[in-house]
Amino acid sequence: MSYVALYRKFRPPVFEDVKGQDHIITTLKNQIRSDRVGHAYLFCGTRGTGKTSVAKILAKAVNCENPQDGSPCGECEMCREIAAGNSMNVIEIDAASNSGVENVRQIVDEVSYSPTKGKKKVYIIDEVHMLSTAAFNALLKTIEEPPSYVMFILATTEVHKIPITILSRCQRYDFHRITIDTIQDRLRHVVDEEGIEAEDKALRYIAKTADGSMRDSLSLLDQCIAFNFGEVLTYDKVLGVLGAVDTEVFSRLFNALYSQDVQSALTVLADVVIQGRELTQFVNDFVWYLRNLMLVQASDQMEDVVDISTDNLKALKEQAEGASSDAILRFIRIFSELSADIRYATQKRILIEITMIKLCKPQMDKSGAGSLEDRLRVLEEHDDETEKVLAGIRNGQIAVSVNSQAGAQPAAPAVKKVLDRAVPEDIKLLVSNWSKVFMKVEAPLKLYLRDARLSLGDGDRLLIVFSSKLNESMCASGGGRESLQNFLDGVVGKHVEFETRFLDQNQNFEEHYVDLGAIKFDIETEDDEEEKESE
Repeated sequence: MSYVALYRKFRPPVFEDVKGQDHIITTLKNQIRSDRVGHAYLFCGTRGTGKTSVAKILAKAVNCENPQDGSPCGECEMCREIAAGNSMNVIEIDAASNSGVENVRQIVDEVSYSPTKGKKKVYIIDEVHMLSTAAFNALLKTIEEPPSYVMFILATTEVHKIPITILSRCQRYDFHRITIDTIQDRLRHVVDEEGIEAEDKALRYIAKTADGSMRDSLSLLDQCIAFNFGEVLTYDKVLGVLGAVDTEVFSRLFNALYSQDVQSALTVLADVVIQGRELTQFVNDFVWYLRNLMLVQASDQMEDVVDISTDNLKALKEQAEGASSDAILRFIRIFSELSADIRYATQKRILIEITMIKLCKPQMDKSGAGSLEDRLRVLEEHDDETEKVLAGIRNGQIAVSVNSQAGAQPAAPAVKKVLDRAVPEDIKLLVSNWSKVFMKVEAPLKLYLRDARLSLGDGDRLLIVFSSKLNESMCASGGGRESLQNFLDGVVGKHVEFETRFLDQNQNFEEHYVDLGAIKFDIETEDDEEEKESE
């Protein structure tokens, strides 16, 4: 006998075997027990949640000679014929390949013939949203008032494409995504029946990857068993078959990106590529890891939501405590956009490497305020470390070495890096984030800038307006100007050209300063006209 796929072999034969859809099963069983079965049903929901399976069980139940508590007995002649696919009472139609009006007219013509055996003639139309508008119109009257012995069961994954006139004539049942726990329990039952040894961690990862679809989970399990035939199905083997990456790798990648260590981040990616992992799945899984990190940081009661092991949850909490929520949200946004772009990219690795380099080198990213926030975050962390060192020196805990060698050669002056000039967008970002930037200014420069107001001035320069003449003069020239220049260049990552102005507090400060002296007015006086005439 030829091999039968697991999702076909373990298709539920009775209502009790359907998992994760209790709200639908209870309703249908009550209708059968009370003889209140409808004439048209609409089953909608995502793939692999049991729509077609429940439709076949319902078709058996309404034709069963000895129903047991609303479920088919599975032993009578009608149940056996329907299960084998030999019954003339159950007609399955794939609307994707039979979407025309002529196909529906054939159904309408056949409806007039009553079944020769059994109670009901059941039409199961799968992917019904694929029917054409003319086909829906042809089916409309028959669905509204079919003969007493006819039942329609429509199944679809895209209910929004079905006309409202059809929806209003059917009993609608929404199939939910199946939980990871429910899928894992079902997979455990399957491997036990098949006599296969499998780790719970491996089955749980398969259940998570299935994304709420029982059929997908059984197909993935089938694939993993075939690859590791005759061996124990372990977590690492499942990761190898599905091209997935372990959580520990994501932890190392996040630490590298957060600390802006581009070498470590690219090394992690290179290891993933060498192991043959699927890069699109890698990016999607990393977004999921970032999501878990964000939830754990938001609340301590997230064990059920993040759905990871106790050991991984402990490590995740430790990592979340030392991370900035703004940085995590920015990572989620960037990698979510990357997930959409990488799907059809030919050079996926290069696309991921560019994204990682931009995150580790914020000065290269000119796209928005996120890069400036990253530079401020790194500046804050460096300031904290410097403060700790200075405190240690003051307390005598850190010894300062002094070069006492006579005639020691002075250190060569560091060559100052030439920066690109800041563009207006950079100036605007600096102005809008000035409250954060000002907190990082060191004394005595901070004292001079305490009353400063910033704006975008002429010539794409930063305009700094002071209400104190003394403070303005301290920042306008000499060492004060040099210190301010170095600080602004370090924050923005580009050379910021600026000018200082003194403006009394009683005068109005305009957001965009305009230098009237730079404007040339073409006005001719009478004396100018006389001089021209004399020439």
